[in-house]
Amino acid sequence: MTARMEETIIQLPARWTNASVLEDVLRSCPSAHEIPSAIVRFRIPEGCQLMTDAAVRLLSLLNQLDHATRRVVVEFEEDENGVLGYLGRAGFFESLSSTVEVTPKRPVYSAALQYRGRNPRLVEVERIDRNCRDGNLLTRLTDAIARACSRRSDVSELQGAAWTILAELIDNVFSHSQTPLDGFAALQVYRRGNCLKVAVSDSGLGLLETLRPALRKEGSRLGKLPDIDLLVEVFRRGVSRHGASRGCGLKGCADKAIKFRAELDVRLPQVRVLLVPGTGGYTPNTAFCYSGLPLIWGTHICFTLALD
Repeated sequence: MTARMEETIIQLPARWTNASVLEDVLRSCPSAHEIPSAIVRFRIPEGCQLMTDAAVRLLSLLNQLDHATRRVVVEFEEDENGVLGYLGRAGFFESLSSTVEVTPKRPVYSAALQYRGRNPRLVEVERIDRNCRDGNLLTRLTDAIARACSRRSDVSELQGAAWTILAELIDNVFSHSQTPLDGFAALQVYRRGNCLKVAVSDSGLGLLETLRPALRKEGSRLGKLPDIDLLVEVFRRGVSRHGASRGCGLKGCADKAIKFRAELDVRLPQVRVLLVPGTGGYTPNTAFCYSGLPLIWGTHICFTLALD
């Protein structure tokens, strides 16, 4: 990483890069949202393989910086035979702001547009437009999960649970985002890693920014908790800005994910909790908590599920 007053350079690694690796890179750099640099340059070297959770999170960050009037440049060392080609096939560039600069150049044609829906192991990046809901998005995602996990004896139950989880996560984009920027969802199966990843991302206020004022208004002690502790309570106990009768959906997501041995990665503007299955549910010793992170607007959630 190199930082100067006029430009900040963020270098991704030449390796498989999931959301955790991306977060490590961002933590090693000045916060792109909070520095005075007019230009933010992301360098993606030869050998870098962006996984779905990292790609969707990076996509949201790039669009946010562009919206904040930064000049944003994404430099690829490889041509379309490398990660640039994968991102083109996954629909990344259709959702990337047209004013973000891509070098050496954006793909001339859209492989995602040409082949969308033909790869059973991929659900291309889908826009979540707050003004126009895609009624088929949940079906595409859950059908892909059922196909990928067909060897699991609990596949039918898993498909129903995935529907519930994704419905809640996508609905949160509409409930908490309050932003002109689109949210995104995508899915990728990784056969060699025996897993699939589903990522849902938005660029809004963030879950806690809408929850905490309601908790303080009703006098709840939870409203005084640090962000990390409150976020864990949201998933472990069920906490809602609408009171006890509503809003335990995110806890339900955690309960269903743990039942099916999934990991949940929850990233808010400056905190993150990685919830890992453990005996008896999500517990403090199986939750990896991070605070003081570089600012990324919104809520970014990924769950990773074993194929068998």
